[in-house]
Amino acid sequence: MVAPNLLNPERRMLLAMQGQPGKEVWSLNDVLAACGWTDQAVAVGAGHGLQNHGLVNLHEKVLQEVRLDDEGERALADGLLEARLWAWMASQNEPSMKDLQNAFERHEAGPGVGLLKQLGVRLEGGVLRVEDSSAVQTAIEVRTAFLHDLPCSISDLDPVLLAHFSGRRNLVTTIEHTERTWTVTEAGKAIAPEDLVEHLVVTDITPELLQTDAWREAEFRRFDVTLEAATPRTGRSHPMQALIERIRTVFLEMGFSELVDDYVQSAGWNMDALFIPQDHPAREMQDTFYLDEPGEIPLDEALMATWKAIHEHGGETGSTGWGGSYSTEVSQRPLLRTHTTVNTVQYLARHPNEACRVFSVDRVFRKEAIDRTHLPEFHQIEGIIVEEGANLQMLVTTLKTFYAKMGYPEVRVRPAYFPYTEPSLEIEVKWRGKWLELGGAGIFRPEVTEPLGITSPVLAWGMGLERLAMLVLGLDDIRQLYISDLDWLRQQPIL
Repeated sequence: MVAPNLLNPERRMLLAMQGQPGKEVWSLNDVLAACGWTDQAVAVGAGHGLQNHGLVNLHEKVLQEVRLDDEGERALADGLLEARLWAWMASQNEPSMKDLQNAFERHEAGPGVGLLKQLGVRLEGGVLRVEDSSAVQTAIEVRTAFLHDLPCSISDLDPVLLAHFSGRRNLVTTIEHTERTWTVTEAGKAIAPEDLVEHLVVTDITPELLQTDAWREAEFRRFDVTLEAATPRTGRSHPMQALIERIRTVFLEMGFSELVDDYVQSAGWNMDALFIPQDHPAREMQDTFYLDEPGEIPLDEALMATWKAIHEHGGETGSTGWGGSYSTEVSQRPLLRTHTTVNTVQYLARHPNEACRVFSVDRVFRKEAIDRTHLPEFHQIEGIIVEEGANLQMLVTTLKTFYAKMGYPEVRVRPAYFPYTEPSLEIEVKWRGKWLELGGAGIFRPEVTEPLGITSPVLAWGMGLERLAMLVLGLDDIRQLYISDLDWLRQQPIL
């Protein structure tokens, strides 16, 4: 018979199996010993190749083995919980439940008594009693012997005891492994031994190979290009990170600079600076993560005095303010920022007379109950334009340009309300024939800009990144974005 194009490990394995004609079945250990290998993967790979050529038959058997888990190892060393409690009972004249709770940890006493009750121990008037001590002792010895017999094949174990220990946390675990054996086929026996001599097999032609004459004596491996090949799996960005990079690229193309800042901020910059009243619902604990450490974040007294005037009666902005009273203690409370505008407004305060275009794509935090559309930690996208002569038409045009670059050419805006912008807009894009709200926009109010010394109009807009991601990826549950589901991740489009 003409020998097929075999790899050297396949030749060695078949030659070894031919060398013992009286041996019909070859185990993995037999193959390793006969071929002088230590790596099981080499033997399994060679056997797979020989099977593909029809030279050996592969027989696989899945075996289940029961082994000790972490608590099982501890029980084997220190004794089963019921064994230790039974030994304690034997040392007491009148073992009471109170004494047992003093002698054992709380996490052991309760479950331990439950185990003893299963064995016939009963609780009468706070005292533990038993009628048949020998039966309890025998049952404990049987359970202990079961643990000593592990590891063991599942078929060799008492099913009742196995069910008992499987129902107890971390005492035993079941491991599956595959046992492989091979037998030589008639085609394999017909291969001449001289055709199984190992040679240098070349899989890649390299410049180094051609510089010598070694290639003349080499054997070149043949490949069957008609066989199905596995789809290669290469590294790729998570869809969320890919979307962030896409948004960042759009902003940079439009002439914006990126702004990155701290998560921990004061309530003053997070809310007071944006003309959000101190009795606004967003100030409540259910919406905001306030921090115990640090105790406070000191703010400039003059700045807080300005905010106080604006909030209470409008200061010198022409506004009537919110009325009520303003607290500097509330302003200095530390919190996890609820939006990225807190960082943007501080940047503007440091550069009040400079024209700028800045953006951020960063994390914000709100005390939300987790469900299909809400998370306590999410990302916000924000863009800011500050320049003389900026107006509402410029804002709308910028919005349409941004969303067109993101792949949504149909954009419309409608009136809305936000505490720190006037006029305020909501942005909607057309997706699958429907108008969907994707964010808010507006021009900062004088109550926000004038205390900071900003004289130019400030155009701003923002939206939630996760909401956009759900739209782009066609999701109806926001939690899917943060589940490590490799199959789902591999199926996602490259953004």
